[in-house]
Amino acid sequence: MMIAADHTVQVDNERTRVTEWRFAPNAETGVHIHDYDYCVVPLMDGKLKIVDSEGNETLVEMKTGQSYYRQKGVHHNVINATDGDYAFIEVEIK
Repeated sequence: MMIAADHTVQVDNERTRVTEWRFAPNAETGVHIHDYDYCVVPLMDGKLKIVDSEGNETLVEMKTGQSYYRQKGVHHNVINATDGDYAFIEVEIK
């Protein structure tokens, strides 16, 4: 049974959407495709398992405040691979 990550939309206007994502251990976003370019801002150190549309898994080390950018069209599931809770902010550029 999937444990869903919690998310809270903090800003949603004609130009941006800012979402806080909080994950319990093993929680996941569920498979999704990004409709917009986006940046992720890690709120803490941790590990995320990224599963792409073909089922390939990548373990990613996240570092507090070390943001990254991706273009729209990314198709994946994001799973907390940290022993404890994990959180990041996602900024989508509409």
